[in-house]
Amino acid sequence: MHQKLTLYGWHLSYFTGKVLCYLRYKQIPFVDQPVSLLTLMRRIKRKTGAAVMPVLCTPEGEWIQDSSIIMDRMEAVYPHHPVEPSTPVQRFASSLMEAWGDEWWIPMAMHTRWTYPENYALFEKEAGHALLPQFPAFVQRRAAAYVASTLRGYLPSVGVRPEQHELMDSWMAQMLDLLDAHFEQQPYLFGGRPGVGDFGLVGSMYGHLGRDPWPARMLIAPRPHLRAWIDRMAHPVQTKGHDEWLADDRIAPTLETIFCIIFKEFLPMLEGINRQVLAALPGLTPGKALPRGLDDVEMPMGEGRFRRVAMPYTLWMAQRTLDVYHATNAQGQAQVRDWLGSVGGSDFLELNIPRLRRSGLRVIPE
Repeated sequence: MHQKLTLYGWHLSYFTGKVLCYLRYKQIPFVDQPVSLLTLMRRIKRKTGAAVMPVLCTPEGEWIQDSSIIMDRMEAVYPHHPVEPSTPVQRFASSLMEAWGDEWWIPMAMHTRWTYPENYALFEKEAGHALLPQFPAFVQRRAAAYVASTLRGYLPSVGVRPEQHELMDSWMAQMLDLLDAHFEQQPYLFGGRPGVGDFGLVGSMYGHLGRDPWPARMLIAPRPHLRAWIDRMAHPVQTKGHDEWLADDRIAPTLETIFCIIFKEFLPMLEGINRQVLAALPGLTPGKALPRGLDDVEMPMGEGRFRRVAMPYTLWMAQRTLDVYHATNAQGQAQVRDWLGSVGGSDFLELNIPRLRRSGLRVIPE
């Protein structure tokens, strides 16, 4: 491609941050284009079927929606500096980490942004200017307020409920400590270079926890190794000779501790969503998308129990990780199974997810 790609998104957007860090690391030329109200509600909605960001527009006029699909497509076109490890355990673990980063951290990012009022000034300024760049400030503020109200309306569905704030705060403190300890030992999740799992995790960190004033000061600044990782992801520097995955398909012990928690918490969430999806299938018209959200699902979180609306889309992300496993040869699958057994994740391979395809922000059973 000789012409540049155009990335439509906001720096304060969860998934735009993920794609921004990816494109920068890959050194793919692109235009960073803030999304205006007109672009969001007309062009993007018409091209992709949903008013969402980020969207990547190719020089040929194709509009690609969904951060994971964007990365898949770019890996095929720009194979240099691959972000998928070549060895089976690291490749599988990195894909799972992307799913966890994309899906599990959404309540944390929403909570840290909208529960603490000091964050609003930054949101108001950036969102207002992006939405209506040529309008007076008071009109921009009204547009930002409308979007903020819409986003706040999603809080209960993702589990950001007053009775759960304390549980979320204590969980984040523990998990951010574990991540900080890991990044004290390793530059990235799987060694000396970022993988797809790093880009999944950075979604919550780039635009939300690491950039919004309250979490950046209270949660990230006291953890300097985590702060340094976010900065490396945001402003990557290609190095030679030291940017390799850990040798022998190893997973660092500091990361295995985190995976043990993922399987205790994220796996029950996936199982709970899957039960609801399987129950919904008999009444679903063939070819129709599942609802964006179903009923509440409950799962362990830290020392307590967490409730949120079950989102079938999360299963599509888990399906991608299972596809990584099934695309691996028999020897590689055996190595993945051995590793899963060591971190309490053997049941992940038993998820009987009906085959799903993505349609905008929803999924359709095939």
